[in-house]
Amino acid sequence: MARDGVAVGPELAGLVARRAEGERFDVVVECGRLGVSTTTFYKYLKRFEVEGVDGFFPRSRRPLMSSTHVSSAVEDLVCRARKELIEEGWDSGADSIRFRLLEYELEPAAWPAGRPVPARATINRILERGGQLPKVPQRRPRRATRRFRAENPNGRWQIDGFQHKLSDKTVVVVLQIVDDCSGLDIGLWAICSENSSDAWECFTRSASSYGLPAQLLSDNGLAFSGRRRGWITPMEANLDALGVRATTTSIGHPQTNGKCERAHRTVQQWLARRSYPTLEELQAGLDEYRVANNNRRRVYLDGLTPQQRYDLGPIEGPTGLDKALPLIVTRKPTSDSGNISINGHLVGLGRRWSRLTLTVVQQGNQVTVFHDNQLIVEFEATTTRKRYQSVNPRAKVSAKS
Repeated sequence: MARDGVAVGPELAGLVARRAEGERFDVVVECGRLGVSTTTFYKYLKRFEVEGVDGFFPRSRRPLMSSTHVSSAVEDLVCRARKELIEEGWDSGADSIRFRLLEYELEPAAWPAGRPVPARATINRILERGGQLPKVPQRRPRRATRRFRAENPNGRWQIDGFQHKLSDKTVVVVLQIVDDCSGLDIGLWAICSENSSDAWECFTRSASSYGLPAQLLSDNGLAFSGRRRGWITPMEANLDALGVRATTTSIGHPQTNGKCERAHRTVQQWLARRSYPTLEELQAGLDEYRVANNNRRRVYLDGLTPQQRYDLGPIEGPTGLDKALPLIVTRKPTSDSGNISINGHLVGLGRRWSRLTLTVVQQGNQVTVFHDNQLIVEFEATTTRKRYQSVNPRAKVSAKS
């Protein structure tokens, strides 16, 4: 029985008990014999008279008041933030909760005056005390995982898709493109299936808004890559024509594409709030998610949203790309005679390309034209006053197949 550094031995306990029963003796002499102070003797005498034998046992040294203790009002706000995040379909971990509390702090009526936003570990302790922290199996420590991130925006994009069921149980695919540096959702597209034509169209639509990346990382799905099978997909050929380096994950090792895989979980969580009867309504829901995620969510980015980190730059691009010239990706129709308008000039592709909608990638005078996911022609647009320019499209490509 020890407390406050003082041993409560059997002799001291017996001495205190005899005194409490009314026995008379010289306290100073007896305490000197036992080697304890009279202050200690009377302290335990007082405890024994109130608590009995329990007074000899150690008490908690926890202070009655703590200046760093989180108030019940803050604990309530932590639980409220978690509930709101779950209802809205966002991640509800300690980091997400903390950033939501920072938003509360901006509203004086919603946040206790003078109280700092609790740290990540404090939030986890609050959730654990409230039984709201889910128990998960033991995981490898973070130091055992090799993490990587592109140095600059557009240095690397990651692309991958996941399946989603519409209201009528029809299985469709959501294709997602994520910027490796900033975590920005470059594109979220609802398509019928994961195929090379739709994958290429999603890539060009994303590039029309954000420019071309220096590298595109994907898994080994047939829509993206065939190199490990001994052949080149149209998407790989097109990326090569634009100077974008196409890379893939190792076989059976999706962790390489981990940022996109992890981003899928948040999107699926958000989509689970409601059902979508059609592909068009699903696309509208994805557009709503992408805007909110890029401009509100602030996780693992030092408090910046993905859009803020992306805007900090510097923006990278394909090797050899002249960044001083803007990249323009457009969809252009051809005329009945197979002509297309570029910079106010008519470019003749031939009648076999008539009445089609083509994807045109242009930087300065360098032009690359695609039909669906097939490369048609690369050429340099004329800068003379001549209003018509004839080019020679690749004959091996079937125009209307």
